[in-house]
Amino acid sequence: MKKKKTSLGDWILNIFLGLFFTLFTLICIYPFYYLIINTISANDISANGQIMFLPKGIHFQNYIDVFKIPDLASAALVSLGRTVLGTIGAVLGAAYLGFMFTQQKMWARKFWYRFTIITMYFNAGLIPWYITMRNLHLTNNFLAYILPAIVQPFNIILVKTYMESISPALQEAAEIDGASVMKVFMKIMLPLAKPIMATIAIFAAVGQWNSFQDTLILMTKPALYTLQFLLYQYINQASSLAAMIKNGTVISTSSLATMQTPTSIRMTVSVVVILPILLVYPFFQKYFVKGIMIGSVKG
Repeated sequence: MKKKKTSLGDWILNIFLGLFFTLFTLICIYPFYYLIINTISANDISANGQIMFLPKGIHFQNYIDVFKIPDLASAALVSLGRTVLGTIGAVLGAAYLGFMFTQQKMWARKFWYRFTIITMYFNAGLIPWYITMRNLHLTNNFLAYILPAIVQPFNIILVKTYMESISPALQEAAEIDGASVMKVFMKIMLPLAKPIMATIAIFAAVGQWNSFQDTLILMTKPALYTLQFLLYQYINQASSLAAMIKNGTVISTSSLATMQTPTSIRMTVSVVVILPILLVYPFFQKYFVKGIMIGSVKG
């Protein structure tokens, strides 16, 4: 069988698409590359914006200084704990409610679904939220990181739409064999809903890992500080460093390269915070596209 010859137009199109997607990939990767090369370059050069493509005066003092922050390990453990438990709670909560809202037998199903979704459009504000959390005794309480994340209307919409794309004949056959609603959910729907659950897991994990406002408002015990909040406090040191340099403090030339600057602090903290998410995402990526497409488009 003869191979079909590629026309000149197809060659040009293939070359154009190859160049376009290569450029697009480089544009997406460059910000992360830019952060990394600036954190390992001489801080005085980096602060002047002279590091664009290749690092200069390579050193790792910025990372050494970050890992010397007091209570960093305990804060990282708190962040890891809230990310894992919060993600599990968000995924299971969205999966169960999304499934139940597809059940015709559920009492007042449409009312409860609309009641849940309408909370996306109204927000009482920060002060009522704080008062509610305080009245529920969730200040200085680790559960304040977990409980509010369980019911998320957007995640419920994704799961409900995904569940509706699954043939109802599967549930009907299981119920004929005597399976309860909970057994149908656990044995049939959950395994089939892996793509949308992975999608929600990514959303929830990123949100939990990056969050620090709840720590800022609700927590006063250092033992409950998250990594992000601790690093946020660390970033605030940039202003004092800048003031010291501005006031003309005498600093040796050799120490300028490794002395922290506002730029080096911000970039180093950004890398420390972003890196765990970048390492985890590839394991969920194969489910992500399928889950978000099926969960958001109903046809």
